[in-house]
Amino acid sequence: MISKLLDIEPIEIMPGFYGRIIPSEEVSIAFFEVDEGAGVGEHLHNHEQVMHILEGEFEITIEGKTQVGKAGDIITIPANFRHTGKALTATKFMDVFVKNRD
Repeated sequence: MISKLLDIEPIEIMPGFYGRIIPSEEVSIAFFEVDEGAGVGEHLHNHEQVMHILEGEFEITIEGKTQVGKAGDIITIPANFRHTGKALTATKFMDVFVKNRD
């Protein structure tokens, strides 16, 4: 099946985070546009998350260690690791969530 990303209506997942979500049985992919200064509080989930920063700078803290991802960077967040993040600039990134098979 072929579809166009821009045909998917973005939804505001949380304040300042606008996502186009593509779910499937094994993997979900989300393309986010994030307003400068928007952040997500500390949380964890039982699936692995891989982020690809497309534009901008995104500060991420994983298990207490803070780093800044920039365009072209890949960020891997293992399942059940506590993490939080904040857009330091207007940011675009792709998230891939690999669903836990447990």
